[in-house]
Amino acid sequence: MASFRRAQSPAYNKYQYNGGSSTSSSLKSLGMFFIRLFLRFLLCFSRFLAWVLFQRYPPKKGNFFTWKWSLKRFLICFTFGFVIGLIPFISPFDDITTSKDFSFEIKQQQLSTRAQMDLNNVVRRENAVLENLILETKPEVEDDKLSFFSPRKQLIIVTPTYNRAMQAYFLNRLSQVLRLVPPPVLWIVVEMSKESIETSKILRKTGVMYRHLVCMKNSTNVKDRGVHQRNTALEHIEHHKLDGIVYFADDDNVYALALFESLREISRFGTWPVAMLAPSKNKAILEGPVCNGSQVIGWHTNEKSKKLRRFHVDMSGFAFNSTILWNPKRWHRPTSDSIRQLDTVKEGFQETTFIEQIVEDESQMEPIPYQCLRIMNWHLHLEGRNFVYPRGWHLQKNLVTVVPLH
Repeated sequence: MASFRRAQSPAYNKYQYNGGSSTSSSLKSLGMFFIRLFLRFLLCFSRFLAWVLFQRYPPKKGNFFTWKWSLKRFLICFTFGFVIGLIPFISPFDDITTSKDFSFEIKQQQLSTRAQMDLNNVVRRENAVLENLILETKPEVEDDKLSFFSPRKQLIIVTPTYNRAMQAYFLNRLSQVLRLVPPPVLWIVVEMSKESIETSKILRKTGVMYRHLVCMKNSTNVKDRGVHQRNTALEHIEHHKLDGIVYFADDDNVYALALFESLREISRFGTWPVAMLAPSKNKAILEGPVCNGSQVIGWHTNEKSKKLRRFHVDMSGFAFNSTILWNPKRWHRPTSDSIRQLDTVKEGFQETTFIEQIVEDESQMEPIPYQCLRIMNWHLHLEGRNFVYPRGWHLQKNLVTVVPLH
């Protein structure tokens, strides 16, 4: 009959139990030792503080305290405070906090192969959806960034003016429009012969950055004062090399705010149709380009006497880049002659002769706005010529009548 006997291991159990009991007893004795040592340190430290802080001075000698005792106490307190202040710099925990191997990053646990594959599939699907969303919204984001970071072109508005009854009204009306245009805007106002005090006061109150110029041309030999006033502004722009879009805005015209916002889209030369009243003042006519998309293919014209013009544009119906005046190499101009308006040509031909110096044909023109579908400028010719206007903008005599009382 076979018998089975289980092997016993009493020695193993014995040593394991004895070893555990010896280890726990040694830890308890070591802990009691450190506790006693810490209590003794606290007792000694408290006695030391009591001796330093609460110890009375030694007896007086000749009505004076001994200076040695005060100095000794001061040195002990100073040394003690100095040592305490150095503790943060010699702390053993600095090695742990400054160690490069120590990191607060949480390491991800390794996933199983199947779970990892499922996770990769989900991530790929999400990336595909995100890529589609990014592709759809990317142009809008780029346009917003470009419009936000790209600086606006400076608008250089040239306005010839002269002393007349409606001058203050026209200048104030134009200044109110220019105040609404986003900067930078430079308003160049040109007068003949001398700078009037009244015009200067109006310009100072507008809140628009301006330059007040004076055309020193002899007025007796001037055929069209507006031509020479604009030439004075062109000379100023060329001399100071002002960079921006130049626009001749007469003070008696009516302008839409959208016109000035569209001027910044011009690269070289822009043009648009202008609405104006016929000489009979009973109907409105158009003068300016006929557009097909972004190309100029013809011109609106109504006056037989002006059909011989090359470009049928009103003076307030075009604008151009100021660098054409002082940087001919950039625009590949055949000559470096100064671009100016001509006073020797027939009335109504100043615009076309001036434009011929800037562009060669309609292919170099930019319609503003697209297809020229909007009228943004009105030339009404509503100047009142029979208004009673006091000389020098002030009455010579006071109109207040003093009536004596009886």
